[in-house]
Amino acid sequence: MKRTSSTRILAIDDEPIILEIVQGCLEDLAGWDVLIAKSGEEGLRKAIEEKPDAIVLDMMMPEMDGLGFLRRLRSDSKIQSIPVILLTVEEEFTDRRWRSVLNLAAVLTKPFDPYQLIEQISTAIDRNEEN
Repeated sequence: MKRTSSTRILAIDDEPIILEIVQGCLEDLAGWDVLIAKSGEEGLRKAIEEKPDAIVLDMMMPEMDGLGFLRRLRSDSKIQSIPVILLTVEEEFTDRRWRSVLNLAAVLTKPFDPYQLIEQISTAIDRNEEN
């Protein structure tokens, strides 16, 4: 299914340049609305308030890392079904076991291909809507 401009994605990363790149790619190439958060705590607040269609999450962040964010997200019945695409420099998280254990829709490593990111997000949202 082709996503529309009403599709909202939440990007969570502590690196401003990564947020800028993700936001630019998703807005310019896919025409989606992108919300940004610079920390796991801010990301949780926005996920609860905005209920995005998907979340692009960095694993390595100060204070609340990606694992902490995922634990809190999955424990909240209002937002636990939002698909999460992990965007990380950590090669270990590309292992399929992590994807299953962490209930991730996809894992992409930095640097990433913008079109692959769009494809993974779109697929994750479609699967989520089917369930």
